[in-house]
Amino acid sequence: MPQDKFYITTPIYYVNDVPHIGHAYTTIAADVVARYKRLEGYEVFFLTGTDEHGQKVQQAANDLSVSPKEHVDKLHQRFKELWVRLNISNSDFIRTTEERHKKLVRNILQELHSKDEIYRDSYEGWYCTPCERFWTEKDLAQGNCPECQRKVEKIKEHNYFFRMGKYQEWLIDRIKNDPHFILPASRRNEVLGFLDKPLEDLCISRPKSRLPWGIPLPFDEEYVTYVWFDALINYISIHGSLDDIKASGFWPADHNMVGKDILTTHAVYWSTMLKAIGLEPPKNIFAHGWWTVNGQKMSKSLQNVVEPNQLIDKFGVDVIRYFLLREVPFGLDGDFSHKALIGRLNSDLANNLGNLLNRTVNMMKKYCGGIIPTPATAGPEDEPLTTKAGEVIAEVRKLYGELAYNKILQKIWELVDTTNQYIDKTGPWNLAKTDEGKERLKTVMYNSAESLRVLGVLLNPFMPTSTESLMKQLGVETSIEEQGMESLSKWGGLQAGSQTQKAKQLFPRIEDKQAEKILAELAAPKEDNIDSQITIDEFMKVELKTGKILEAEKVKKSKKLIQLKVDIGTETRQVLAGIAESYKPEDLVGRTVIIVANLKPAKLMGIESQGMVLAASNDGKILLAGFDQEPGQGIQVR
Repeated sequence: MPQDKFYITTPIYYVNDVPHIGHAYTTIAADVVARYKRLEGYEVFFLTGTDEHGQKVQQAANDLSVSPKEHVDKLHQRFKELWVRLNISNSDFIRTTEERHKKLVRNILQELHSKDEIYRDSYEGWYCTPCERFWTEKDLAQGNCPECQRKVEKIKEHNYFFRMGKYQEWLIDRIKNDPHFILPASRRNEVLGFLDKPLEDLCISRPKSRLPWGIPLPFDEEYVTYVWFDALINYISIHGSLDDIKASGFWPADHNMVGKDILTTHAVYWSTMLKAIGLEPPKNIFAHGWWTVNGQKMSKSLQNVVEPNQLIDKFGVDVIRYFLLREVPFGLDGDFSHKALIGRLNSDLANNLGNLLNRTVNMMKKYCGGIIPTPATAGPEDEPLTTKAGEVIAEVRKLYGELAYNKILQKIWELVDTTNQYIDKTGPWNLAKTDEGKERLKTVMYNSAESLRVLGVLLNPFMPTSTESLMKQLGVETSIEEQGMESLSKWGGLQAGSQTQKAKQLFPRIEDKQAEKILAELAAPKEDNIDSQITIDEFMKVELKTGKILEAEKVKKSKKLIQLKVDIGTETRQVLAGIAESYKPEDLVGRTVIIVANLKPAKLMGIESQGMVLAASNDGKILLAGFDQEPGQGIQVR
């Protein structure tokens, strides 16, 4: 039996800067739905990518004295790397500079031109370079661009136009007759308000004399395609030709996820383009809100841009994924706060979910020898837990249809709370005191663990790594994707007789002093790292050497520091390394590491450190840099 198909897209992100928390927000939101639909048994296609043409890219490349291609090749990689770090499960990554994309763009342009959907005309208007958009006199806000408030310039030139205006009434009817087409409802009303005014035809070209960086028009090589007409086609170019798209089963897309700032281009430009091409518009265009910081829009000049990689380093991937979708209803603006993030981590994840797992696995070891017991007959005290689980599962399924992420998580946490209350009311510690109680204890411990398994499946789309770790602690060897939502169709999917593993803290609490330190580090001014390349001469100033660890011991009163004695060939150095949460001192002796040998000595907790050990942080776990083959001591690393 063929699988039902599901297609979700993020916008393709414009590569004029490094990725920020807004990019991460949209992509995580799309990823959660994609993962959930896989759990429901769908064949999922999840697309993201980068928009790489246009005047802003060309200008940025000129400023850096590199070609536009060199510039986009560098910047698009940052998005790819961040998606890997954020555990994004995209099916493909499209770049608008790829041949597969450019080919379909040109084919569509030629087809529309042949059908007289595109025509040439002279044009005079006000042009905003940052927005890459023409405006009429009446559109201007005090003489400036109405979108970005920057200065505009008067331009008169010949260009090509798409007959977008002819589809105005069709689009209004489409929106009014389908309440799910544009969400949230407030955004739907915004688009209808925009369509109250006459819809003008869309200028879809730029003269090469002014902008050479773009896809040339197939019917006039002196012009390139307007960046939005080019970029929007990515959602179908990924599937091949128009015939391939129609045969793929993945169109129309189920969700076209965008930020509210690009809703008009998707709801109006994209929908009318598709109508002219002969394809249906997406089933849903969902425009979410923006993240602000202390009520202000993120801005490099204000130095308040929230950088996702920094958050991952401090808190771990799953904490960030959870916080962004729990804190604010999807669709509304939200104010980002590192304090609120730490609060969610401590209350929801550490004290509540993390504590539930820890206490359950520890009691399983204490009372059942670490083995999931076979439950006895259920009693009246069990019913509230099993009933609540069924209610939560049904409600979660419904809420995914609304993309109500924060409500989904609130609902799941009702089951977390109910399970904690169940343990407190049944009192396994008291049941273990009598023979009669020990029989009842088996059911209580089984139900507690089964509830955790249900929670693991439900939370997996939000926190994939943490929930797989939860399953391992419960002794469940089947992956969550293999279990799927089908495994929640009835209570009792947890296999009795499974061996639980030693409880591991999924979400360590951040205590007050540690929180103060983290907040101070995050508040420090950030350097613009858009061009962080260094010369070979600068790199050669760093002296990297191999060294063998001779001694290792934990630093007293420190959770993270280990004091090392490292032989670097010519001498033995004392080096402090923050690796105690990932390595035991006795396991380090004899290991070869790489140290920065010409780093100025510094004191940590009153102890001098004469170098730095190279390591990577993988979702909070420290991994020491090393070699395939054992080198000698003191060898220069280049």
